[in-house]
Amino acid sequence: MLDADFFRRWMTATAASVDREAERLTALDSPIGDADHGSNLQRGFRAVRDALDKEPPATPGAVLTQAGRLLVSTVGGASGPLYGTLLRRTGKALGEAAEVDRRQLAEALRAGVDAVMKLGGAEPGDKTMIDALVPAVDALGDSFASARDAAREGSVATTPLLARKGRASYLGERSIGHQDPGATSAALLIAALLDAGPDGEAGDSE
Repeated sequence: MLDADFFRRWMTATAASVDREAERLTALDSPIGDADHGSNLQRGFRAVRDALDKEPPATPGAVLTQAGRLLVSTVGGASGPLYGTLLRRTGKALGEAAEVDRRQLAEALRAGVDAVMKLGGAEPGDKTMIDALVPAVDALGDSFASARDAAREGSVATTPLLARKGRASYLGERSIGHQDPGATSAALLIAALLDAGPDGEAGDSE
């Protein structure tokens, strides 16, 4: 079972991963975006990490809801509202339960992804974070490792796609040949589930 401490570790692991990969995310964003994806997410997840360390929420849902609110308020561009919606809606779907299992997390995360799709108007194949998140959610019922692999494969598979949503869509065919930075950062978020510690490993065996 996954408790509030696991979800806090998930957000902390995501912050560490974004720190490590910030330059790469910005490099991916340079040819098809505003060249600020890495720095924006770095600022946002650092704020999430610091807030959760200072006053840890009591439930998994509360952890994600607070994280989502902070991302909306600290991350610039479209990433703040999109990631904020993802985590807030996932947190809301988890409710007030003190512990959840991996399948409950998968169901809640699917609700979060659906909310992002509604907000951004994006679907799989549009060259956005959705291309990593949808396969990850589909695979999460099997294991965290399967979700990580599916998200990574989904992010890489955005490279030959034509962008249909977001800043990259303004470039038309010039967006082809570039891996989407949003899908790449979404894959980092999913991969961080495996970095969250022993409880994550236990949850992965259910």
